[in-house]
Formats: sequence, C-alpha cells, structure tokens
Amino acid sequence: MQRRARVRTWLGAAVAAAVLAGLALVSLPGTDQATGPAGGPGRPMGAVSPAPQADATRTDAVTDLLDRRAKALVDHDEQAFLATLDPRADDAFVSTQRRLFQNVAGVPFGQWRYRVRPEETFDVTDMPDRFTSAPSDELWAPAVDLRYALRGGDVVPTERPMGYLFARHGDEWYLRSDTALDNLGRRTWRGPWDFAPCVVTTTEHGIVLSHPGSEPMVERVVRELDPSVAAVSELWPTRWSQRVVVILPDSPGEMRALVGPDFPVESVVAVAVADQVNNASRAVAGQRVVLSPTGVRGLSIASLRVVLRHEITHVAARADTVDGSPTWLLEGFADYVGYRDSGVTLAEGAPDLAKQVRDDGPPSALPEDRAFRGGGSGLDLAYQQSWSLARYVADTHGEDSLIDLYRELAAAGAVSATETDEMLRDVLGVDRAELVEGWQSYLRKALQ
Repeated sequence: MQRRARVRTWLGAAVAAAVLAGLALVSLPGTDQATGPAGGPGRPMGAVSPAPQADATRTDAVTDLLDRRAKALVDHDEQAFLATLDPRADDAFVSTQRRLFQNVAGVPFGQWRYRVRPEETFDVTDMPDRFTSAPSDELWAPAVDLRYALRGGDVVPTERPMGYLFARHGDEWYLRSDTALDNLGRRTWRGPWDFAPCVVTTTEHGIVLSHPGSEPMVERVVRELDPSVAAVSELWPTRWSQRVVVILPDSPGEMRALVGPDFPVESVVAVAVADQVNNASRAVAGQRVVLSPTGVRGLSIASLRVVLRHEITHVAARADTVDGSPTWLLEGFADYVGYRDSGVTLAEGAPDLAKQVRDDGPPSALPEDRAFRGGGSGLDLAYQQSWSLARYVADTHGEDSLIDLYRELAAAGAVSATETDEMLRDVLGVDRAELVEGWQSYLRKALQ
C-alpha cells in the first residue's frame, strides 16, 4: 500500500489536503450470487464435530455465510443479517453489528459482497482469550475482502479488508468478531456506516454521504458540487467519469478511518482519496472527497468552492497521474483549477510567498517533494509557490500548455533531472533553469 498526503492552508483561514492512494482493488450481491437460506437468530448449531473441516469445505461454508450476510444487508432483512452472527459472540459485537445494519439503510449500494482468501489464514492461537474462550468446534481466520460500490458515485466497485474471525458449531459457521485480528495486523476497514446512520443526497454528478445533523453543510456542498465538476471538466480535456463521492464525517476518528491512521485529520479541511489505480486501463476505484467534520464548516462559500474544485481536479486527473510525479505540478495544477475564475489575486492567495519575494527575493528552484511533507508555514509556502508556478505557465505559455505539461510530467512519474528538462523543452521550449528564471521575473512583477 502506498499513500501520499499533503496539507496546506486555504486562503489563510483553514487547511486542506489531497491524497493519492494506492490501496487494494477488489460489487451488492446480484442475481448471480448464491444466497442460501437465511434463518432467524439462534438457528440450531448442528451436531458436534470437533475435527477441523477441510479447507475447501470450510471455504465454501464461510463463503455461503458471507453471501447470506450480504444479501440480508442489501435486502434490509435484519433477522437474516443477525442470524449470521455467532450466538456465543460478545454482546458488544452483536450490538455494533445491529447498529451497522441500521446505519446502512439509507445508502444506495450498487454492489456489496465478500471474497474469502483461505490462502492467507491467521493462526487463531495468537488471539486474545476473550475471542477464543467461548465454546466452538473450530475457529478460522481467513483473509476477507469487502467489495462494494455506491450507486450514483462509483463507476467500478472497490475493495476493503475485513478482519473477520469465524466460529463453527457443528456444521454451521458464524461470524464471531471483526476486531479479533487487530493486534495481528489485520484490521476491519470502517466505513461511514460504522459510525452513525447515513444520509445520502444525490446530485447530477455525484452523491454527498453524511450523517443526521449535517444538513446545513450538506446543502452548501450540494449547491457547489455540480458546478465544481463542470468547472474542472471545462479545463481538463481527458475523459473522466464526472462522478464524485463527497463524504462528510462527524468526527476526527471517522475521518481518520476513511483517509488513514497517520493523517493529521485535526488540521485539514478536505482530502481526496483513491483506491487502486490502473493507469493503463484508466480504471480508478474508490475515489472519495472527504471533508473535515470541523474545518470545512468555517469556510466561506468562495473558499469551499476553491477546495472542492481543487480536490475534484485530483479525482479527474487521477487516471493520468503516476506515482512519483512532481508534487509541485500536481498541487500547483489543482490549485490553478481551484482558484481559476475566483477573482483571488496571487498576492491575496499566496501571502507567504509574497513576503518571501519582498524580503528575500523569489525562490531559486522548483519546490521539492519533501517540502510538501512538512507542516506549518513551510508547507503553505510550498503550495503557494506551486500555485504561482502554474499561474506563471498559464499566463506566459497558455492554459493548453499548462495542461500539456501536466499530462506529460504526471504520466512519467519519477524521472531524472535530464528527462524533466527534455519534457519541459518539448512542451514549453525551456529547461528547468529557464523556467525558474522566467518564474522569478513573473513573481517580482506580481508581488513586489
């Protein structure tokens, strides 16, 4: 798994970020899926059979169990859903699962199913006693992936890992826990429905997934979502889905579950995430724009518009962006699209850069990738420099040249300085030194 994260201030008032993520790609059960019977809670557990079942037998049995679980969730059949849980599971786990079932009632899933991978099975003897002490004929912990898609938002389904522990009583298998494998490094992915009831608001070009109580913020986002998609599509010439999923979590903990445990969620306003990306086929799974539960509410309409357009630019261009591409170009271009037609001047939107130019002169080199991995004013300065670079290219060489430069460098990924010079010459007719020199003159005129 690879994840890149970037954070910066927006208009001197709040912070935003963009994440390009490479996760695991892995659809709601359709008519082609085996469903099996769905009994009520406390279904008879069958005859005692202490010997472990053969791998193929238990794989088929657990797959059938998860098929019934998925169908029950999609069909809103709570009794059948709860019947897939181990009758001897912790009361807390059963309560959590009941809330999960209730929370997804308003979510339009285009697909929800599971995949069992028995070749990656954990040794249950390493788990805490509280998960293994309840009587059972057999415990099993194979790898399980949840494959799901949001109707109206996802063009292709995405996949997330589920840390499931299963228990067998006689001939029947049940789900006993989704936290037993946490300490072994296999955690269950948590979606918005694991935290609170979900409310979905649809627009022509996407959906906004939120929780009760967020209605005023949702209304603001809904008003801006379609115009932001149109604004990005007006500039970005490459075909993309023009479907955007925006999630508004209720807490930093929920946001952290959606964007990653190491991300500084307390200081961000927005994060663009994507699961697996296949640049060759242009297939991108699990694209989301996740808004901060606190920071985004402090933005003006103008700032929210800039944030959404910035993040949606990452969504639109993700299939054309290879890991290792220069960050100054990726973020500078997204900022250019975000601020385009906003009326915000360079001096207004880049106060730290303006101060640098006045006090010490313009930058002597292009922003390095490491400058985007820090924090505070240094990170803000890196973003402002990148935005000014994109503005310089567009103002001097034209927007088409800025787009061509993005497509050239972003598709190349990590390349040498010599190769970068060659691509700059092909698109702009200058090398890095000449690009920096022209940019410096541009900044002196605009900011001194």
